Amino acid sequence: MSRPVKIGADAALGRLPGWVGGSQGRDAIRRTYAFKDFNSAFGFMTRVALMADKLDHHPEWSNIYNKVEVTLTTHDADGVTELDVALATFMDEAAKGLGAKD
Repeated sequence: MSRPVKIGADAALGRLPGWVGGSQGRDAIRRTYAFKDFNSAFGFMTRVALMADKLDHHPEWSNIYNKVEVTLTTHDADGVTELDVALATFMDEAAKGLGAKD
């Protein structure tokens, strides 16, 4: 499978409400999701993990109780690509379905 070309965080952010740019000058996008409890947060991560595996594109993330912090970037493109947009869009839909708070 060929890897997508870098589009950059700015191009992606224009299509992804709720996401912000990476920190420390890194070409990445970030978002924090808050759920009602740990079970919902873990359910979200499970759904995303299955999709990430299908896409062969894996997030950088951490979980503390009901919060999941996500950073997306395509390492072999050294920045944000359409893979990141696709995974971010999936994450937003999955989070909405599990009652994530804005």
